[in-house]
Amino acid sequence: MQPNRSGPDASPVNPLPPYVWALFLIVAGIEVAFSAGAAGLAGGPGAVGWRLEALQSYAFSGDVFDWMLANNQYPAEHMIRFVTYAFVHGSFTQAAFASVMLLALGKMVGEVFGALPTLAVFFGSSIAGAVAFGLLTNDPVLIGAFPAVYGLIGAFTYLLWVKLAATGQNRSGAFSLIGMLMGIQLVFSVIFPGGGKDWVADLAGFVAGFAISLLVNPGSWHRIRAKLRRD
Repeated sequence: MQPNRSGPDASPVNPLPPYVWALFLIVAGIEVAFSAGAAGLAGGPGAVGWRLEALQSYAFSGDVFDWMLANNQYPAEHMIRFVTYAFVHGSFTQAAFASVMLLALGKMVGEVFGALPTLAVFFGSSIAGAVAFGLLTNDPVLIGAFPAVYGLIGAFTYLLWVKLAATGQNRSGAFSLIGMLMGIQLVFSVIFPGGGKDWVADLAGFVAGFAISLLVNPGSWHRIRAKLRRD
């Protein structure tokens, strides 16, 4: 049963789902540790290298991915990279942007989908982004939560798609957000041509998030549409 928020003591803002808080705290906590270590505020002299050590152990490696495919070997220590790379960032700024988007999109998607479907979107999009990055680019390393966050954008796009269909509007408008974001990335790639191809993972994460939203909510079109109409 949903708590009654209509009383005089009800909060004007719905609280974040606990699993969204958990994802945020993992991302933020790891980055705080890295930043504190680099600044000499924690961990002693060795803490300066915490971020580099994490990148070596937990980032998604294109070279390792190629090795696994070539040798048909998939050790657990490397398979976990398909998920763990989402919690390791190259800088405080990257982690901060990813965290803010995670909170906003996680709240919007989680309040409609619930815990397991939302987590399926997050981690499934992370995996899909890494696979696409490994198959379609020659870049050596992928890090950061953005492919998973783009998966949440895909889920949010699915919700908009359902809502537009329910009101008889053009459903293509649901894809305006991802179009704008991809356009911004294209502009940056032109301005800074030496950048990586992380956008491949982001786009794959978006597609996976939209597709997973269809899979984890079979037969729920009418339920989601009814909830969106009430909101």
